[in-house]
Amino acid sequence: MLKVGLTYDLRSDYLKLGYSDEETAEFDSEETIEAIDNTLTTLGYKTQRIGNIFSLIDRINKGERWDLVFNICEGMHGIGREAQVPALLDAYNIPYVFSDPLVLSLTLHKGQTKRVVRDCNIPTADFAIVESIQDIKHINLPYPLFAKPVAEGTGKGIDGRSIITSNSDLQLVCQNLLARFQQPVLVETYLPGREFTVGIVGTGNSAKSIGVMEITITSKAKEQTYSFHTKENWKGVVEYTMASGEIEKACADTALKAWRCLGCRDGGRVDLKMDASGIPNFIEVNPLAGLNPSHSDLPMLARNNGIDYRQLIKLVVDSALIRLNGSV
Repeated sequence: MLKVGLTYDLRSDYLKLGYSDEETAEFDSEETIEAIDNTLTTLGYKTQRIGNIFSLIDRINKGERWDLVFNICEGMHGIGREAQVPALLDAYNIPYVFSDPLVLSLTLHKGQTKRVVRDCNIPTADFAIVESIQDIKHINLPYPLFAKPVAEGTGKGIDGRSIITSNSDLQLVCQNLLARFQQPVLVETYLPGREFTVGIVGTGNSAKSIGVMEITITSKAKEQTYSFHTKENWKGVVEYTMASGEIEKACADTALKAWRCLGCRDGGRVDLKMDASGIPNFIEVNPLAGLNPSHSDLPMLARNNGIDYRQLIKLVVDSALIRLNGSV
């Protein structure tokens, strides 16, 4: 029986330390950890909850080891925060599920990710990276624009002001984001079309789409952007529907190209938005997608496509085991 350790950042632990709701938005609930743990147990694995990077360090120093680690740690500090646990596991030659430190460092930086994706000839909106307010004068993109922090998830830093129609607004929004998040700002040509998220399992040529879900923000929403507020209060204001036919195929093809181009592994999501011509454009990839069984996008789209939570976790772990055995 394989011994599988679980590494994760529990939101309640960080809230107790004084971090805010927004700062801990990407961290997991007890419900999520319980669901993963129970599912792995039903799949025949012997599980052990490790917790965050500090608990992992302590346990490794005590000599503990695992056959496999199911890692969903997001990390708290630094541009390489998602890569910290995988890098530590690599140092001790401990196998793990999901992407490696290179992928997790790259994909957290949305601008660098878009550069790589663009080099692979995958459609993505034109963009600029604002590291200081002086950089704005070098931006030569047509309005409207869209601005967000370069290395945040869960809609953090996105609100009704994110869609920008003038230089003065661009100045104000960038100034606010630079000060608030202490990181560069990604400024993109605004994509006016429909928004989708694509669930993927597998690695390399074995990767496959498990569903394409359209995200529609209704008129009931406070903001017409998929913001932190909208994501936290999605019930009744966001509609999730499964795509089909040519749209599903086009989105899945683009997402899989990006997934393989970036070297992502085992499971996650690729977010897309259509341009004015209806062509799906790459927005970003989430190689550590949320796994809450009831409301995270990946389990939700899988369930809507006939793949229950147990099957989803099995597909992800099977991918890791095949990869580790040298078949991918």
